[in-house]
This record gives sequence, C-alpha cells and structure tokens, in this order.
Amino acid sequence: MISIVDYGLGNILAFANIYKRLNIPVRIVSTSEELSTAERIVLPGVGSFDWAMTRLNESGMRENLDLLVLDKKIPIIGVCVGMQMMAKNSDEGHMDGLGWIDANVKRFDDTLFTQATHLPHMGWNDVIPVITHPIFSGLEVDAKFYFLHSYYFAESNPDNVLAQTDYNGLYSSSVHSNNIYGVQFHPEKSHHWGVRLLKNFAEMPVC
Repeated sequence: MISIVDYGLGNILAFANIYKRLNIPVRIVSTSEELSTAERIVLPGVGSFDWAMTRLNESGMRENLDLLVLDKKIPIIGVCVGMQMMAKNSDEGHMDGLGWIDANVKRFDDTLFTQATHLPHMGWNDVIPVITHPIFSGLEVDAKFYFLHSYYFAESNPDNVLAQTDYNGLYSSSVHSNNIYGVQFHPEKSHHWGVRLLKNFAEMPVC
C-alpha cells in the first residue's frame, strides 16, 4: 500500500491516479493515525521551504513520520520540495528541515551562468543515474523529467547521489540514504518516465 502524505501541498491526486492506473494499492493520508500503517510513503511538495515545513509541522503527522522513517525504516520518496525538506536547512528560509539526510539546500547562483538561462529551472531535462539502482530500472538512458525549482540539494556525502542533472553544471537531482529517497523533478508530470519511476518505487525490494 502506497500512502501519499496530504499536508495541504503537492499534486496529491496526480500521484494517486497514477498508482490507481497501475493497479497498485494507494491511499491519501492526512492524519497521524492514518499514516501509522503506511508500508511505503510519498511526500510531495510545492512552494517555499518554510511554508512546506510549517504545513507539515502543523499537520500532526511530523512526529509519526519521523518514527516511521527513522525507526521503522519505511521506504519514503520526497518529491521537489518534499525532497528538499529532507535536508537540514535551506537558503530559501530560516526553519530547520527534517534533517534525515546530511545536506543543505542551496540557491542556484545565476550570476555564474555562462549560458542564456534563468531561474527557475523549469521544463524538461535529462536525469542521468550515477549508480545502478532499482528505482531507476528502465530509466538508465534518455530519461527526461519535468522540473520547476530555483534551489538544489547539496548533499555532504557523494554516496547519497542517485542521479544528476545539468543546469549550467551538474547537481544532484535524485538522492537516497537507506530507506529514504528524493527526486527534485516531478514524476507525476513526467509522462511514462515518471510513471515508471513511481512504479519502481512501489515494487523495489525493501532493504
């Protein structure tokens, strides 16, 4: 069963509809009690870092989410701001993140861009896996995903990097740490590539 965390942000129904089309059991959870029986978790996110953290903290699910992810090792995937929240903090705000991965979220320095580009990083771009991992099964070559962001995940441990994307230089567009996964792009908006990644997350072995 896939549990999609509804704390008021993210494309909740888009994720749910994809899993329903795949005939993978899914539900939307908005209380700590509903979250308690989660087997795999999707943490969506849009908007600013502090606003997302505030909404999650006020949802009543934060404490149980920490318990499930850190103690019970339930697999979770964070999407866009949902991934950024897994870091310790962000240049975008002043609040602490979840701190599940030793990383900071940094703003792209567009003063260093050498090409005619701008922020936000919006639209389709390549995602290049740097290691072989089940979550990118079938996506090793020519996979493209939809992005919309001005901040990127700057991890302290290179072993956490699953995939990279080039936006005037390479940055980590997917990371992991044990049962914790994050993608900066929006799989729910990325056609068959995104569907495949979400299917992979639902079906990959639990370590």
